[in-house]
Amino acid sequence: MDHIFGPVNSRRLGISLGIDLLPPKICNFNCIYCEVGPTTTFTNTRDEYTSTAGIIAEIDAYFANTEAVARLDILTITASGEPTLHSGLGAIITHLRRISTKPVAVLTNGSLLYLPEVRRELAKADVVVPSLDAARQESYRRINRPAAECDLERLIGGLVDFSREFTGRCWLEILLARGINDAPDDLAALAAAVERIQPERIQLNTVARPPLEAFALPLSPEELRAAAAYFQLPVDILTDRTPLERGSDKSGGSGKHTDAENILHLLQRRPCPADDLATALGIPTDRATEILTRLTAAGQVEISRHRGRDYYVIAPQERGQQSAGRPPA
Repeated sequence: MDHIFGPVNSRRLGISLGIDLLPPKICNFNCIYCEVGPTTTFTNTRDEYTSTAGIIAEIDAYFANTEAVARLDILTITASGEPTLHSGLGAIITHLRRISTKPVAVLTNGSLLYLPEVRRELAKADVVVPSLDAARQESYRRINRPAAECDLERLIGGLVDFSREFTGRCWLEILLARGINDAPDDLAALAAAVERIQPERIQLNTVARPPLEAFALPLSPEELRAAAAYFQLPVDILTDRTPLERGSDKSGGSGKHTDAENILHLLQRRPCPADDLATALGIPTDRATEILTRLTAAGQVEISRHRGRDYYVIAPQERGQQSAGRPPA
């Protein structure tokens, strides 16, 4: 399956089936911390970049396995890029609500929430996690490197309108990078914007996996705690070593993919250490390490050293082949 991955044990959401709407990397941002890689299709225009009917067919094929579906806590719509750029987003959420009682979450950079049609489509979800990494123009341009059409005040205004209208759970994610958007003026501006937006809670994050740019550096736990003090709303500090919310799923995925395929599907979307992959996919760590060793020898994955840990990433040539439509080997 090209658009469905997992299930993974999400720190925020529990056992989550991922639904990836876009291939790498169609986006209106080119964030310095992105784990997917550089934006290859830089656009602010909504379109059907992938087949909505094809995504729905994959969803239906997965849901034919009732045992696998029963183990899920949530269905998470994301993208190797920005999911709200996909014009079929609303139809996909509607279909998920029609065939399942599982809650639906959407992860978005929030840039298109100023559009009433995007807010209407997202209104059908149960949880929406938009992002706001900066509330000062200079910092916004430095960390998110948005398309020219993306306006910061319009982004914040869209978040305000969405939060006011949305009846589900809205968690605002803020990612801080050292020396980029973490100065006192930045944090004060973000706090003022959050007061306008009024999400249910804040998810405070930093650079945790190998980023697009080497100068995208993480904050320490102490610095994150100090930053959290700027906000009046509840703050969850997300770190790479945050304990999982529940035990790992021992199912080993849907039963339709091999462990190697599941690992490649997950690595296509984010770099991971072996132990994180094992926990996310519910397989023993030595089994994950054995598979990763084989995939590395075959040239399908590579090791990237980050903050003293070995992360496995899709090899550049493999990513190019998968983007062109070749399924993982």
